[in-house]
Amino acid sequence: MNILVIGSGGREHALIWKISQSPLVTAIYAAPGNGGVGELATSVSLDATDHDAVVTFCQEKDIALVVVGPEAPLVDGLVDRLDSENITAFGPSAHAAQLEGSKGFTKDLCAKYNIPTAAYGRFSDAALAKDFVTKKGAPIVIKADGLAAGKGVIIAETLDQAHAAIDDILGGQFGSAGAELVVEEFLVGEEASFFALCDGDTILPLATAQDHKQVGEGDTGPNTGGMGAYSPAAVMTDEMTRRTIEEIILPTVRGMKAEGHPFKGVFFAGLMITTKGPELIEYNVRFGDPECQVLMMRMKSDIVPALMACATGGVDKVEMDWHPTPALSVVMAANGYPGSYNKNTEIGNLDQAGQDDNTLIFHAGTKQQDGKILATGGRVLNITALGDSVGQAQDRAYAALDQIDWPEGFCRRDIGWRAVARERENEKEREQESE
Repeated sequence: MNILVIGSGGREHALIWKISQSPLVTAIYAAPGNGGVGELATSVSLDATDHDAVVTFCQEKDIALVVVGPEAPLVDGLVDRLDSENITAFGPSAHAAQLEGSKGFTKDLCAKYNIPTAAYGRFSDAALAKDFVTKKGAPIVIKADGLAAGKGVIIAETLDQAHAAIDDILGGQFGSAGAELVVEEFLVGEEASFFALCDGDTILPLATAQDHKQVGEGDTGPNTGGMGAYSPAAVMTDEMTRRTIEEIILPTVRGMKAEGHPFKGVFFAGLMITTKGPELIEYNVRFGDPECQVLMMRMKSDIVPALMACATGGVDKVEMDWHPTPALSVVMAANGYPGSYNKNTEIGNLDQAGQDDNTLIFHAGTKQQDGKILATGGRVLNITALGDSVGQAQDRAYAALDQIDWPEGFCRRDIGWRAVARERENEKEREQESE
């Protein structure tokens, strides 16, 4: 079969890499792809917002499956249009994609179906929002309601910071995404991500991961689209995973179906593991980035039947096998990110850096020009490695990263720090027990 992958990031490179391993696949097209996908897929100049053009391309190339990577085309209704033309697509309808496209929509759904999440309020009036914040106190979380490329969440440590965030968001900092905002109680615990495929009725649990959202080491500085991730997340024990499925994922499946808009695609649940158990921070309706990269590295099974089953049904009958060993991914970003940064800087020595069999370099914001790889985005490369432990995967990823010649880029040097600390503590305990 021929497959079209929509998107240009590291997530899409990882999906293309995994899809390319399927014996079911004849050809892969990437729209638009990036500088790293050329050996696996044919990049095509196709505007995902031009639904007519996407439909025409699929008909001309006999596309059997469209995999929509980013959230914006999903919220924009691309899958609805493809469905109307009987073109099989992986991803939710526009209405179901509101689980990511509107934080207020998700909070209201949680309230209606008793899904554990932080207490909240929805506001489009700054004075009312500030009054709510003043009554609740700080720290408190201020979120733009709509899509803001992973940057529309502000954790305010003081009331002044919260009031400023309200003014910024409602004042246009995130454009139309901030026409409304959500104010949330600050949850205390450890964050984790859980992924499950859904066909509207049943689910296929996938795996867990932990992202590193903030730009600075020690989880400091502003939020980003993600500076690195690892899988599995140790905090997601078997019991915590069971509770996440029973208390969060399945009630969402039932709730969306009851509302007349069954969810088909991937649930990406951002969780806070609190003293009460798992609580939903937010839903994303596509694979995470960079979480997808570590999931694809650990996935042993053919992904294509699972993606097809999301669209056509029977996802619970698909079996998925995983490497038990952890994977870790480090993001290299352009200096200045998540603020302004220079584009079209050259990246060297990528071939040498990617020599290790346990390491892969997924491209994100890159393009190939005149035989060179140039950085074109904020998050540019995802150096991803497998290891017998998170610590070993971390060592392998940074060893590869340190061979890359790109003075205009930077990374966090502590990706996986929680898991590595746990591993060291467990090792100490074992040594003490053996003495």
